[in-house]
Amino acid sequence: MARLTLRVVALGYLGALLVVPVAVVFYRTFENGLGAVWDSVTTPAAISAFWLTLEVALIAVPLNAIFGVLAALALVRGRFPGKRLFDALIDLPFAVSPIVVGLALLLVWGVDGWFGGLGVQVIFSVPGIVLATIFVSLPFVAREVAPVLREIGDEQEQAAATLGANGWQTFRRVTLPAIRWGLVYGVVLATARAIGEFGAVSVVSGKIAGETETLTLLVEKRFQNFDLAGAYAASALLAAIALVTLAAMTILNRRREEST
Repeated sequence: MARLTLRVVALGYLGALLVVPVAVVFYRTFENGLGAVWDSVTTPAAISAFWLTLEVALIAVPLNAIFGVLAALALVRGRFPGKRLFDALIDLPFAVSPIVVGLALLLVWGVDGWFGGLGVQVIFSVPGIVLATIFVSLPFVAREVAPVLREIGDEQEQAAATLGANGWQTFRRVTLPAIRWGLVYGVVLATARAIGEFGAVSVVSGKIAGETETLTLLVEKRFQNFDLAGAYAASALLAAIALVTLAAMTILNRRREEST
């Protein structure tokens, strides 16, 4: 009886906080029919926001994937002064509010910032959005790859080096296949974080319609303009991306368990 009660409470808690709000978003989105939804998501503003969100993710996530693998290798395989500090700094985006990140970028790259006089338009443009997205999604790949590296050890890498393989050959033929599921899982998480970012992007983007307005910013703009149908449609698109991400994570977890 106690176990059943715990399950009911846990499922009820998750349902009230997670399932019900998402279900309400989809219900309110489609309550006026598919035509209204299609009209909302095919406006020039919505299409521009979608492609900008995708563009930012396609730039930020690969860069963070490369950094994450290198950082994980440095943490697990490397020995250097300041290693603990480096390890702590990787988790900085988890501790700092995205609003603070956006403000920091504004102070550094703004017109009156430290690098504002370089003649490069960063704030209120796509590069600023990319920088903010890179910051908030930075830790995911490193934190997924590092435990895998610790688990597999370095015996196979040492054996490859003994047989004459150079560093790149060892990484490509030994290390990368061993960490592939952790890497892909981290990329999925980083992609979801990049697509759903709002706080930091809201500060540095300027919210210029058709230029620096991502999907999350479009939802806020439509809601503030009392375009509830349009806001729900954009929110449903983001929720659908989240559900696809959840499905991908579930499949990847199963693959990881089967490969171990």
